Amino acid sequence: MSQQTPMMRQYLEIKSGYSDAILFFRLGDFYEMFMEDAVIASRILDITLTSRNKGADEEIPLCGVPYHSCQPYINKLVAHGYKVAICEQVEDPRAAKGIVRREVVRVISPGLVVDTDSLAPNENNFLCAIAPGGDGGWGLAVIDITTGEFRTTELSDIAGVRSELASVQPREIVLSEEGWGDELQKKLADLIAGCMLTRLPEWVFDVDRAREELQSFFAVGGLEAFGCAHLPGAVAAAGAVLHVLKETQKENLPHIERLATYQAHEYMVLDEATRRNLELTATLYDGQRRGSLLGVLDRTMTAMGGRKLKKWISQPLLDIDRIRRRQEAIGELVESGLARNDLRAALDGVYDLERLNAKISMATANAKDLVALKNSLLRLPEIIDRLEGFERQLLADLARRIDPLSDLAELIGRAIVDDPPFVLREGGLIRDGYHAELDELRLISREGKNWIAGLEQRERERTGIGNLRIRFNKVFGYFIEVTRSHLDKVPEDYERKQTLANAERFITADLKDYESKVLGAEEKLVELEYDLFQDVRRQVVAEAGRIQQTADALAELDVLCSLADLAHDRNYVCPQVDDSDVLEIVEGRHPVVEAMNLGERFVPNDVRMDCRENQLLIITGPNMAGKSTFMRQVALITLLAQIGSHVPARKVRIGLVDRIFTRVGASDNLARGQSTFMVEMTETANILNHATPRSLIVLDEIGRGTSTFDGVSIAWAVAEYLHDNPQVAARTLFATHYHELTDLALTRERVENYNVAVKEWNDQIVFLRRIVKGGASHSYGIQVARLAGLPPAVIDRAKEVLRNLEAGEFVGEGVPRLSRGKREQVREADQLPLFAAGGDDRLRQKLEEIDIEVLTPLEALNTLAELKKML
Repeated sequence: MSQQTPMMRQYLEIKSGYSDAILFFRLGDFYEMFMEDAVIASRILDITLTSRNKGADEEIPLCGVPYHSCQPYINKLVAHGYKVAICEQVEDPRAAKGIVRREVVRVISPGLVVDTDSLAPNENNFLCAIAPGGDGGWGLAVIDITTGEFRTTELSDIAGVRSELASVQPREIVLSEEGWGDELQKKLADLIAGCMLTRLPEWVFDVDRAREELQSFFAVGGLEAFGCAHLPGAVAAAGAVLHVLKETQKENLPHIERLATYQAHEYMVLDEATRRNLELTATLYDGQRRGSLLGVLDRTMTAMGGRKLKKWISQPLLDIDRIRRRQEAIGELVESGLARNDLRAALDGVYDLERLNAKISMATANAKDLVALKNSLLRLPEIIDRLEGFERQLLADLARRIDPLSDLAELIGRAIVDDPPFVLREGGLIRDGYHAELDELRLISREGKNWIAGLEQRERERTGIGNLRIRFNKVFGYFIEVTRSHLDKVPEDYERKQTLANAERFITADLKDYESKVLGAEEKLVELEYDLFQDVRRQVVAEAGRIQQTADALAELDVLCSLADLAHDRNYVCPQVDDSDVLEIVEGRHPVVEAMNLGERFVPNDVRMDCRENQLLIITGPNMAGKSTFMRQVALITLLAQIGSHVPARKVRIGLVDRIFTRVGASDNLARGQSTFMVEMTETANILNHATPRSLIVLDEIGRGTSTFDGVSIAWAVAEYLHDNPQVAARTLFATHYHELTDLALTRERVENYNVAVKEWNDQIVFLRRIVKGGASHSYGIQVARLAGLPPAVIDRAKEVLRNLEAGEFVGEGVPRLSRGKREQVREADQLPLFAAGGDDRLRQKLEEIDIEVLTPLEALNTLAELKKML
């Protein structure tokens, strides 16, 4: 270090504190990167890599980006999983003695992106911390610094952590770099594979330290008001999040006003498999929003409403009163079509108040952001007026929560011009009449420029030089430029300043005197405007809490209007949600499939389930007939009902569901090193170990990942367990191609068989899409194979093999062979079979003696009677 220049010594000293980040080191108008940072950045950003000390023994790799357009470069590095530390000049270079003082002012990582333009507007960007809690549980806390949302909870086991991570979908996760952090990383490896993982010392997760840090940040004497005082894991996780913020943001964050504690048991549990299989927020095929449930439901007019809707979908309610309040509000909005449309039109002009508030609070907002805030606030009185006519409790509460913030709108409107520039230090921000001194400086500046224009005209007339120009640059200030062809006309009082190829530049005493006056005024003008802008911004920051409350109320109103608009257009109905075990849907429809243009009318279907008579429905039928669509639509209608939405059906009753489980599809999980069948069994085990009689289970093709006999055996045993074990006797939809499972209804009282109706004609099938009672006799797989284009020879041979496999499905007395237990199997082996080979088999001998070719009808009847007597 001693061999380096003072500037490089300063760089190395600062870099040593941020070894895990790429350091953007401010040098004049550029952010420079050196050494390994430069090599990495140049490759990712596709910029030139050069070096300092060229030709020396130790060249230092170097690259840089302009400071005024650095954000796209930062975003690209963060998108590639790197942290970026922004090191600024924190003193005026003109006043510095020696090297300019520099400090890191912010660290940007995937979970702490502050440039909202690089984020999806209708999605949160969460940083998450996990810490051990009491009794083997875990604390989890998340924060989105672009909205100020900060919440924490405590979970009883790893399964709960996995479920919350699937709901939150964080961009960055914070764990301990020691002990339990390693073990937790292994258990969550598949879920956190796409996140940045930040490892911190274990002392960061100390509960007492975290408690003190939280109390200091929120200026409170205890955490009781936040609801987490008795939750050590939740406190530790929240404290770790706050530690990261203090280390990376280097400033107060006034828009983060509170810590919200929630309990997982307040919401329906949806594990990662269920969220994926039901395509709640992204499709299985390409991971896109379009084609998911969220993509169909989202008619919100604001970005904050879009985020709120996604949160509702991720956390269906278990509180019937809250569900009914939402239902009533949506119902009133459906009935009041004109008022709903007026509200949506008013919301359409509201910008993202949550993220504007965060930008203003973190001092990253420019004048255009303040104007966007003002224009949004001007919409609020109309929204409040439109809400006055509604009577439902939730809508009335929202009207009270929306603060018109007229004082802030008036302040910004009075201070900031309607169309300010993006850059804050070039003037043009503040309105005339807002500040007397500013107006005076502007007058001087305008008059000075007019005087200079007049001087140019007078000098042309005095000298006779028609193309004489008075110009300006930052090096010389104002000067007179004369081309070489007119140099003989230059008066004696002109003082030569610079010679060019085709012209010369001069100054005069009068020009320099007036320049001093004009430029002095302009410099003061720009500085004063910037100071006045900062003062306005500080006044807005002081009201961050009011803005936050209003933004949250507007987001909720936006979601309610969106769901009401969808219900009106798609003829959704309000479901009955109660404490019963009944799940009844009349003419239910799949909300996503119905919205697609698939070229055929969507066929609605009914279902009735409970825990007394119709607990386990075995659903059979061919591929492509609609089994999976039917089961998913039941799950989605249930979920929609519990977020308070209307649902696609004619009539619905939902007994509250605590969890929805799904086991659908087949795929490897390479991150866990698991095969298709292992994934299937792991997910099935999770269901059997965590389901309750309040749950809804959707099982599609259990056992198909292994051999047919093993698969049938496992599927049968799983179905029996779900029926027989009172701890997990949940309402279950069980689709299968193993039509042997329909025999369960013969031995289990709460099992019912249903199938997807098809029409057979000339060995062809037509899908009717209708779920009807009874089991399918076979799966029509060969007919579907014909539709897919398999050669006729393959189809014919498949039919022969199928006939052979279907033989012997029942034991002698007509009981399903699969239902027999150990003792029954022994008795079956001991009894005399009808067609046993060898021994004294009179029946076989008699049959062999019959000559069918010459047998008359009467002889055939007599022979049959004789055989019956022998039996």
